[in-house]
Amino acid sequence: MKITELNLEGKVAVITGGGGILCSTMAKGLAERGVKTAILDLNEEAAEKVAKEIENTFNIKSIGVPANVLSKESLLEAKEIIKKELGEIDILINGAGGNAASATTQAEKITEKELNNLESTFFGLQLDGFEKVFALNFQGTLIPSMIFGEDMVKRGEGNIVNISSMNAFTPLTKIPAYSAAKAAVNNFTQWLAVHFAKTGVRVNAIAPGFLLTNQNRFLLIDEKTGKATPRGEKIINNTPMERYGEPEELVGTLLYLVSDWAKFVTGIAIPVDGGFSAYSGV
Repeated sequence: MKITELNLEGKVAVITGGGGILCSTMAKGLAERGVKTAILDLNEEAAEKVAKEIENTFNIKSIGVPANVLSKESLLEAKEIIKKELGEIDILINGAGGNAASATTQAEKITEKELNNLESTFFGLQLDGFEKVFALNFQGTLIPSMIFGEDMVKRGEGNIVNISSMNAFTPLTKIPAYSAAKAAVNNFTQWLAVHFAKTGVRVNAIAPGFLLTNQNRFLLIDEKTGKATPRGEKIINNTPMERYGEPEELVGTLLYLVSDWAKFVTGIAIPVDGGFSAYSGV
C-alpha cells in the first residue's frame, strides 16, 4: 500500500488547552490542512479568540468551547456541542497542562546552606500546589481520553496525541510535580496505545523541548532585567541548537502522527527538543 497523502482534510480535531500559545499554534497547523477544530479551554474568551482567528485566516470551521479537563461532566457537555457543530471527532490533542510556582522548589539541590532553610527545598513544597499541577497534567490527559476516545473506539478509527515533555525522560530540578506528571503521561500513552491497538485508534505523544511559555517564563527570564536566569542559561547551553524552540516547530510532528503517514505508529513519544535529549553536556 502506497500512502502519498496526509488524509486530514475534513476531519475534526479537539484541542484541550487550545487557548494557550503552543496548542493554539498546533490548532492552526491542523486548520491549515483542512481540519475543523474545537478549541477547548477553561478560559472561554481565549478559546473563542483562537477559533475566530482560525476561521478568519483559514476559512474553515472552528469553535471555542469552555471546558474543564478535570471534569467529566464539563467534557461531556463540550462533546455534545462539538458533535452538533462539527461532527464526529477524529483527533484529540491533550494539550492542557503547565507548572506553577507553588509546585516548584526554590533550591535545585540541598546543600549545607539549605539545611538551615529547608522551606526552599522539597520539604517546603505546598501539597495542594503539587496535587493541582499533577492533576492538571496527568488527569487532564486521562479524563479527556476517556470522554473523546470512547466514540473513536466505537467507530474504529481515530488519533490521540498527548503533549508530554522532556521532563518525562529525565526530570528537571525544581519542578517535581510537573516532571512526575509528564512521566506518567508517557507511561499512560504506551498503556493506552496497547489497550486500543486492535480498535483502529492510535495513541502517541509529542515531547517538546524548551519553549518559552507563560508557565515557565518566571523560571527562565529575570523579570527585572529581562535577561536569562542562570537556569535559562543552563538550558540554552545544554541544547545543541543553542536556542528555545518555536511553537510552529511542533506542527510537523503533530501532522505526521495524526496522518495516514503514521498508520503503523502507536505508543511512542517523539522529542522535539533541538538535540537536548541527545546531549550529555560534554
